Amino acid sequence: MDISQLIKDYNWMKKEIARLQRIIYGSTIPMIKWGVAQYGIEAVMPKGSPGKSAAELNAMDLREKRQIERLETYQRYVYALESAVDIFKDERQKIIYDCLLDEMTYRQIAVHLNVSKDFVQRQKMDIVRQMRQSRQITAILQKEKNCG
Repeated sequence: MDISQLIKDYNWMKKEIARLQRIIYGSTIPMIKWGVAQYGIEAVMPKGSPGKSAAELNAMDLREKRQIERLETYQRYVYALESAVDIFKDERQKIIYDCLLDEMTYRQIAVHLNVSKDFVQRQKMDIVRQMRQSRQITAILQKEKNCG
């Protein structure tokens, strides 16, 4: 998976997640409930599932199954992108990363931070490098390959 492309695709993936959730579940589901591991008392408390039961999954047509697979993939990608900010030590890198996710251009980010466009490009390359080297991020992104 190309991390630079994921960063560029972030906004449309968020919109597609909301659209697919409305189709599949009837409403959007906050990211905190996307199946992320819970700890403490929340982990043992019974809870309803916003997903479909096994019987409902078997009754779905091929298109609906593909929609669910696409939804799960995009949710994983967006979760990885949103949790990546925690791996950056430099505050300016965090700001540049947020601006990139907001689809700002290198020039807009440079003006915003009062730095050169080349500085922003170098920082983006370092951000992508750090994300590739992060076990946390690669584990989330690799989940699809391990499941299949």
